[in-house]
Amino acid sequence: MKKIAQSKQTPAKQHILDVGYQLIAAKGFTSVGLAEILKTAAVPKGSFYHYFKSKEQFGEALIADYFENYQQQLETLFIANGDNGYQRLMRYWHGWLSTQSDICNMQKCLVVKLSAEVADLSEPMRLALLTGAKQIIAKLADIIEQGINDKSITTQSASNTAQMLYHLWLGASLMSKLQQNDDALQKALQTTEQQLLKN
Repeated sequence: MKKIAQSKQTPAKQHILDVGYQLIAAKGFTSVGLAEILKTAAVPKGSFYHYFKSKEQFGEALIADYFENYQQQLETLFIANGDNGYQRLMRYWHGWLSTQSDICNMQKCLVVKLSAEVADLSEPMRLALLTGAKQIIAKLADIIEQGINDKSITTQSASNTAQMLYHLWLGASLMSKLQQNDDALQKALQTTEQQLLKN
């Protein structure tokens, strides 16, 4: 999902994070140097180091900020508005499909972008990504449980299904980057529908 909400950071720190997000979402973490971040954000090096001890710590803060905003978006996305659990959950997957298509390069999910890149590069960043992903899976499990309770979803295990589907969509997003089309994402959508409605 695209980062749209503002988290509880100071304006200057948030500005650096927002600029960094745009650069890293487009190019990746290792391809973006500190000098490029400083130039694009129009801030001196001292301002950066006032908030972040290193680029790695900046990466940790960027991931935490991303997931904080992501959770806020999920809260809005999953508002019932008369929809059942299945309908609310499918809004999420359709949104994922639209932002992960090869047309929307600047809206690529930061988890997809960074997971393979930083998993072996930075343990703190890996753990930050893992923590955020677990929070998303927990939220998806909650909506699946609500769908089970309102009879719109027939799968039996909310937590296992949430984990399996999240993993499925991460993999499909990586394949879509390799194939440069949305075939894998379309198949993930079909599998998701079948999994949620299976007897």
